[in-house]
Amino acid sequence: MLDVSRELAQLVSRLLYTRRQQLGIRKSTRALSPYRQAVLALRWALRWFRGHTDIPALGRDAGISRSTAYRYIDEVSTFSPSTHPTCTKP
Repeated sequence: MLDVSRELAQLVSRLLYTRRQQLGIRKSTRALSPYRQAVLALRWALRWFRGHTDIPALGRDAGISRSTAYRYIDEVSTFSPSTHPTCTKP
């Protein structure tokens, strides 16, 4: 269960999907789908705010290696709202 809205997970998933297309990454070449990677990153963010950052445990939960978990979380953390067209300033 995820403590954030499905809409947020889907937004992050769409950002990941778009980024993968920009980089020319083919389907089925990554260990996790964009949605599952988004959930992994959001679970990490929630745990980070609560003071628990066991990335290897998150990787195990997702069925991926420790190094892949770190790489996937790093990939999501590079997103900046100012670089995405759907995110506008108030």
